[in-house]
Amino acid sequence: MAVTGLQTDVHGARGSVDVLGVRVHTYSTRQAVEQVLLWVQEKTRRMVITAGPEFIMMTQTDLQLHRIADDADLVTPDGIGVVWAVRRQGHAMPGRVTGIELADALLTTAEDRNQRLRVFLLGARQQALGQALRVLQERHPGIIFAGRNGYFTAEEEGDVLQQVTEFAPDLWLVGLGQPQQERFMYRVLKGIPSCVAIGVGGSIDVWGGTVKRAPQWVRRANLEWLYRLVRQPSRWRRQLALPRFAWKVLRTPGNLR
Repeated sequence: MAVTGLQTDVHGARGSVDVLGVRVHTYSTRQAVEQVLLWVQEKTRRMVITAGPEFIMMTQTDLQLHRIADDADLVTPDGIGVVWAVRRQGHAMPGRVTGIELADALLTTAEDRNQRLRVFLLGARQQALGQALRVLQERHPGIIFAGRNGYFTAEEEGDVLQQVTEFAPDLWLVGLGQPQQERFMYRVLKGIPSCVAIGVGGSIDVWGGTVKRAPQWVRRANLEWLYRLVRQPSRWRRQLALPRFAWKVLRTPGNLR
């Protein structure tokens, strides 16, 4: 697995910004798409993390997760809090680059360019996964999809990886939730054929229709976190990380790498 950090710029994207010790790349969604598709063409093994405030706060007390974030090839700002933290340091940040938006843009761009892709989805329950595969295949008939639900035991992990290996994806979209998906990708990626693995969280459920994403106007207002909390009040404990993140950013100066 490469996971050595970005060595080249894509269409003017330069560097990364340290946010509480996590290296966040200052890429727009378009720039991230170009980088990932370049890696696909190169047949290299890469890992992409979409990091919001909750994930970054996890790395503050979890040294292994911090190492995983540091070793990732691309870390995008999946949350307006991370965008704010970067801009507060005086650096340009186009906006959020979420897992689902990055994946959708990748699939659309590849198909527009007739760049054939093999895409494997791992995650969600079987019903949601099956519906997601049908939806994505209808939207992108020029792309080959396969998948496996995310409910498997440690004893079944070998079979899951064998499925991925036999399919030999260009893109591996892993939706096991954070931080499980990042730990899983980091641990197993070197043992499967070269591909770009991207943590996509609950995107498979959204594609499958079992989870509704916030309306466009809510996303434009950067209030998706509030929409999720209203629809899932059980998230309140997780979202305590948001004010803790903001307070820590205010007290901690950052650096451009």
